[in-house]
Amino acid sequence: MSILVVGSVALDTVETPFGRAEDALGGSATYFTAAASFFTRVQVVGVVGTDFPRGGIEFLESRNADLAGLTHRPGKSFRWSGAYSFDLNSRETLDTQLGVFSDFEAHIPEAFRDAEWVFLGNIDPTLQLDVLNQVRRPRFVACDTMNFWIEGKRDELLALLGRVDMILLNDSEARELSGDHNLFRAAKWIQARGPRFVVIKKGEHGAILFSPSSVFFAPGYPLEEVFDPTGAGDSFAGGLMGSLAMSGSLEEADLRRAVVYGSAMGSFAVERFSIQRFENLQIQEIMDRIHQFRDMMVFELPLPVNLNV
Repeated sequence: MSILVVGSVALDTVETPFGRAEDALGGSATYFTAAASFFTRVQVVGVVGTDFPRGGIEFLESRNADLAGLTHRPGKSFRWSGAYSFDLNSRETLDTQLGVFSDFEAHIPEAFRDAEWVFLGNIDPTLQLDVLNQVRRPRFVACDTMNFWIEGKRDELLALLGRVDMILLNDSEARELSGDHNLFRAAKWIQARGPRFVVIKKGEHGAILFSPSSVFFAPGYPLEEVFDPTGAGDSFAGGLMGSLAMSGSLEEADLRRAVVYGSAMGSFAVERFSIQRFENLQIQEIMDRIHQFRDMMVFELPLPVNLNV
């Protein structure tokens, strides 16, 4: 079962208190593919310029990604540069060069249009809507967004919400989109506009899944070393969607497990710069971490309360 992902394939220059990576492989579609490809095949739609390194293409090919939708155009690839604070929770964008991504149009190959599982990376909601006009009968559509689109393309984003099954966004984005500081009410507000499922990411503190009938929380994985938070959210999405496509089911238990898979893949992403941690990551390591998540989340039922005390 394949997943169609539409998003950026980019080159990142990242500075953290623990080092620097220059022109490293990045972009939403790249991180998503790096994570999801451990569980299913990924069909990639994006654009790169003539300066994009062959090594980046070879990495995606090594993940058995279908790159029929990855367009090569004359010009420079999308580049982003940023610096993180010591606690890695805040970052400053130092430079953004859109290059060929500035006029990117998502042309979905004919072979991709029957995709059942679709992930719309963090791109202009107008483009996200255009993708949905090209795919035929998707079974499950998830999307990502950011403050920039919430502020600048709110009407288009609200239209998109009516056509997706799940949206993934961080806590500040959920509050800004809904206009409500309370995350529970914010999620309900978003659900009322279309998505059955809302996943609110809280970085190192985990993620919350709001479904029509329940709320589920997956903690962040405690790591001894964190090098680079870039791409953690897209890797989370890749793990989540990869788990759902692998199971082929949207039952409550499958969705909850998918959130844990997402948290696990996001935790691997931050252990190295760029996609380096995924290059030699083994399935057994993933399963070991999934089991560790389970151990962290299991507890015995409470003792009966003695009301006479």
